[in-house]
Amino acid sequence: MFWFDGSIPDAINLAKLRSSVFVVVITGGDEQSTQLMSSWEDDRVSEAAHNCCVAIKVNDKSEPCVQFSQIYPVVCIPSSFFIGENGIPLEVIAGSVSAEELMIRINRVKQMHAQQMTGGTELPEASGPVETSMFDSKPPVAASALGVQVRTGAASQPAAARGTAEASLSSTEEDGSMLASVTAENAPSDHATQSEEHLDDNVERLTKKLEERRENTKRGEEENEIKKEMERRKMGKDVLDLKKQQEEEKTKRLLKERNREKAEEKAARDRVRQQIALDRADRAARYAKTQEEESSTKQNLLQAQQAEQDARKEAFVRERSTRARIQFRLPDGSSISSQFPSQSRLQEAMLFAAQEVGNRYGNFSLATMFPRREFTSEDLNKTFLELELTPSASIVLLPQSSRPANTVLQSSGGGVWALLCTILYPVLAFGRFLSSFLFATPPPPGAAQRDPGPQPSSYSAAAAASDRETLPNHTAEKRPKDFRKDGKICRLRNQEDSEDENNTWNGNSTQQM
Repeated sequence: MFWFDGSIPDAINLAKLRSSVFVVVITGGDEQSTQLMSSWEDDRVSEAAHNCCVAIKVNDKSEPCVQFSQIYPVVCIPSSFFIGENGIPLEVIAGSVSAEELMIRINRVKQMHAQQMTGGTELPEASGPVETSMFDSKPPVAASALGVQVRTGAASQPAAARGTAEASLSSTEEDGSMLASVTAENAPSDHATQSEEHLDDNVERLTKKLEERRENTKRGEEENEIKKEMERRKMGKDVLDLKKQQEEEKTKRLLKERNREKAEEKAARDRVRQQIALDRADRAARYAKTQEEESSTKQNLLQAQQAEQDARKEAFVRERSTRARIQFRLPDGSSISSQFPSQSRLQEAMLFAAQEVGNRYGNFSLATMFPRREFTSEDLNKTFLELELTPSASIVLLPQSSRPANTVLQSSGGGVWALLCTILYPVLAFGRFLSSFLFATPPPPGAAQRDPGPQPSSYSAAAAASDRETLPNHTAEKRPKDFRKDGKICRLRNQEDSEDENNTWNGNSTQQM
């Protein structure tokens, strides 16, 4: 198949020049387009359309197809348009057809085009019977004269007028029929010799009418274009209004949906807050209840502990109040401790001190430093509880140079006890050594304590001797050394004393040992 390679206007000009049918084949990329092109490429179809058609193929996505569709509506793709001499489609093939069907359509178009071309050439003769029917007196002469008139006028008119008439005849069938009617009206008036000027006037009048008709047609087309443009603008405005309305509705719907979501979120938050408040109140109530229970439990426990402590304290006080722990401070700074029943008299403490110190200090009296009080012979018959010496007290032994009658204690008994202690001391020392060697435990501290009740004299003397030896030693060991002895001179110890006095200093403030 021979396809025209130029543009659509060039193909139209070539078709007019050859008086051929203008064929436009619009194809796409689908299977039907491929089938249609294979039918057009058939040898029989190419041979049938070679001499009578000027064919051009156009893609449906191209700009020429868009321009062509503005004049001839393209219903479907693929499509084949057969356009005649006057621009009217002779045949339109929609879709794909076989080669045989395409040949049948081409032959039919060739016949229609031949009839159209024949009708356009014999246009004056075809119009003759119409005009002769109006003039019944001389039909044959009028017809023949009309034919001669047209041929003679066509041969004798100027080139410019003849070209205008031919263009007018080839434009449309309606213009050709109008030209034939005007020529037929003027033909009977001059049967033999019509002058060339009269024919030029007729052609000029016909040309003016054609120009007026063209102007009217053009004006109508412009009005139609304006109307179409107005309709298009109105349609565009309606479309814009519709889109705007849809956007507004969509916005309202979204706003309503958003408000609904916000309301739901707010309600959910309120529910959560209420639940949190209820949970907090519940936890606070439970915490308060728990705290109250714990507080009451702690209070009860504290009360029970306090009661128990009070009972223990009372029992301890009561137990301590039954015993009086007395510390005897000797003039040399040592001390002796012993326990006595609180109901015992101070006389027993006096006897115990006399037994312990012997004749080292001679006659002595008992006194307390805080508060300052010196016991008299009347106080010796009072109990420790009456003298407020329970549960513990510190008594100082005050040596006396002269012995008053009421406070002097006979020391004859003290000498006897001292003699007994001196005799029994080796035995007691050997016994303590054996007990420490066998049991590996020191003697209990209670050995130094004596019961004021009646005891054997030997045991009392031994206990007194042991207490007199051990207690001062322990007391002396525990007592801090507040003095420093240098020969026969004793100097008090000061915390600021150091070995610096044995060091020497040189001229550059450097200390040397």
